[in-house]
Amino acid sequence: MIIDLRSDTVTKPTKGMLDAMITTQVGDDVYKEDPTVNALEMRLAKMFGKDEALFFPTGSMANQAALKLHTNPGEQVICDKYAHIYNYEGGGASFNSGISCKLIDGHRGMFTAEQAEASINPPDFYHSPLTSLIAIENTTNKGGGAYWDFEALTRIKEVTDKHNLGYHLDGARLWNALVATNETPKQYGELFDTISVCLSKGLGCPMGSVLIGNKELMQKAVRVRKILGGGMRQIGYMAACGMYALDNHLSRLEEDHKKAKAIAETLSKLSKIKHVEPVDTNIIIFELNDDVNELEFINKLKEKHIYIIGMGSNKLRMVTHLDYTDNMHEMVLSILKDF
Repeated sequence: MIIDLRSDTVTKPTKGMLDAMITTQVGDDVYKEDPTVNALEMRLAKMFGKDEALFFPTGSMANQAALKLHTNPGEQVICDKYAHIYNYEGGGASFNSGISCKLIDGHRGMFTAEQAEASINPPDFYHSPLTSLIAIENTTNKGGGAYWDFEALTRIKEVTDKHNLGYHLDGARLWNALVATNETPKQYGELFDTISVCLSKGLGCPMGSVLIGNKELMQKAVRVRKILGGGMRQIGYMAACGMYALDNHLSRLEEDHKKAKAIAETLSKLSKIKHVEPVDTNIIIFELNDDVNELEFINKLKEKHIYIIGMGSNKLRMVTHLDYTDNMHEMVLSILKDF
């Protein structure tokens, strides 16, 4: 038995999800004739209190489309130095939109309104890029699944309003933040101009993300998706997975959070571990002692059929998810205790 804790993207569809796929109605989404896609988009737009939503094959493509909608070539987006749009989207901000990133040295992928405002380039100083967007990520991937304080997000919204900037949320793991904080999608819809949410991480779908926003911004989203190569046909089979996940997999995210915290507690007692980051949701990031080889540590766990991922600089990551069962969890804790 392989226990795969590299990411929450490794999940397989459940039987209920497969049944939903088989029985759903589909059509050609390029012609906007797929009823299941249309239903999913309408459901998520309503959930967040926005006008429209658009299904994308990947979260990176949804984020890249959002950057394109908010900016013009030569402009700049403000984000944290840990941001997914900067670190893990293949340089797409510069390649697709011709924009640069102004990086903030935040804490675990999060920054303050004061830091954001200080990073805005003066609009009349034509030697520097024009700042047009602030983007945040919630929860933070590289920050170890940390979630933002909602009041901090509200204060940044005041900055975007004051300076007439766009406000984008990379909500790839927003579902985890919502479950951990009991905040609502509508609260986020009231703050952000655009929001991307992922269906293929904590919710366990095979693929899919959705970009959500109001009509004035989203009216060009289909064209941008097409330019990026995201025109899809009978994609309702994947949208059916999303509908099923929203009905059945949201509340269970709390189980992933509890297991992640239990793993972190066990790791913190090991002599080979220098430091374990605080665990807020389903991601555990920990640092090995200087005399412990990262690759050897990963391979030792692999010999026990536990797969994790290295982040460089002796930092490692584990992520709990839908397919990480109670039995697997007990095995991992037992193996770590004897490691």
